[in-house]
Amino acid sequence: MSAPSTTAIADKTISYLDRLTRAPTIEELWHMHCQQMAEFGFDRLIYGFTRYRTPNSLGDPEDFIVLTNHSTDYTDVFMGQGLYFHAPMTHWALENEGACSWRILAQKLAGGQISPQQLRVMNFNVIHKVTAGYTISFKSLSPRIRGAIALTARPGLSQDGVDAIWAEHGQDILVMNNVAHLKIMTLPHFTPARGLTKRQLEALQWVGDGKTTQDIALLMGLTAATVEKHLRLARDALAVETTAQAVLKAAFQNQMFVLEG
Repeated sequence: MSAPSTTAIADKTISYLDRLTRAPTIEELWHMHCQQMAEFGFDRLIYGFTRYRTPNSLGDPEDFIVLTNHSTDYTDVFMGQGLYFHAPMTHWALENEGACSWRILAQKLAGGQISPQQLRVMNFNVIHKVTAGYTISFKSLSPRIRGAIALTARPGLSQDGVDAIWAEHGQDILVMNNVAHLKIMTLPHFTPARGLTKRQLEALQWVGDGKTTQDIALLMGLTAATVEKHLRLARDALAVETTAQAVLKAAFQNQMFVLEG
C-alpha cells in the first residue's frame, strides 16, 4: 500500500480544521480532538488554561479550564494532589511558547537540573506510562494568561518514535492544537459547581448592558429585592465579591449573551 500523498494529507487536515471550528460545545470539540491526536500516536491529552496566573501561583484550580482523557487513576493524583504544579513540562510551558519534545527531560536529568519534586512527578509518570510526548504552550498577550497541552504518546512508543512523527507531521499537529485552543476560548466553559441559573445569567447580562437594579426588575418582571438576590447568588456561584467582577468573570467564561440551542 502506497503512502498517502501530500495533497491527501493536506485535504484531511483542512477537513479536520473545518469540523473543529464548527464544534458547538467544548465536549464535542474535545472528543473530536482526542480522536484526531490519537491518529498521530498521542492517545492521552491534558489541556490546561488559566487567566489568573501570578509569579507564585496559577490561580484558583476551580477557575482553570482542564480537559483530559487520562484515566482518573492518573488525574486524581496529577491534578487532584497538585503534582502538575511541579511537573518539569509545566514549568517549561510557563516560561516558553511553541512546541517542545519531552526529550529535554532526559537531558535535564542527566545535567542534574531536576529537583526532588520534579523527580517525583517523573517517577509517577513512569508508573502510568506517561514517558514520551510533546508539550505545546500557546501564545498569550498577557503574563496572567497561559494555556498549554500535553500530548502523551501511546504506551510502547519511544521518544525517538515521537520525534520522528513530529518531524513528519509536527506542523499539522501544531496548527490543529492552536486552532483547538482558539476555539475553546470562544465556547462557554464553567465547572458544574459554578454554573449560573438562567435568571442569574439574565440579571448579569442586564448589568453588563449598563442597567440599574430598578431597570432590571422592570425588564425581568421581578422586584428589586429578587434581582439583588439573583445577583448575590451569581457572585457566590462565581466566587467573586462584586457584581462587576461577576460580569467580567462570566464574560471570561463565555457565559454572557450565549444563544440557547
